[in-house]
Amino acid sequence: MQVYEKHITVNKNDLDELNHVNNVRYVQWIQDIAKAHWEQNTTKNIRDSFFWVVVNHFIEYKSPAFLNDQILIKTYVTNYTGVTSTRVVEMHKNDKLLVKAETVWCLLSTSTNRPARITEEIESLFVNS
Repeated sequence: MQVYEKHITVNKNDLDELNHVNNVRYVQWIQDIAKAHWEQNTTKNIRDSFFWVVVNHFIEYKSPAFLNDQILIKTYVTNYTGVTSTRVVEMHKNDKLLVKAETVWCLLSTSTNRPARITEEIESLFVNS
């Protein structure tokens, strides 16, 4: 399993009316880190041939984050089954888990816009570090 990490700092645009990070922003960060991990590990040819869509999200909000908090976002893929994969995203402040999400993604072919079986090549790009 390969873990991809990114650090972010909470800014005022991330906050809701309660002055903590808005749940919609967490969902955006989940999507952003998945995309960054995909783009880092794949070739242009792979990205031109395939894309991912969300099947479902399961998100656990453990603790709030606030303005100027430094957040470490980690992601990794845990499972591949046919045309879907399961990706975990964790968000931490210091050593405290703030959010844990599990998302099922479906791989689609750019030429058909239909589900495509995950190739061994794609799987190998995310399994090994």
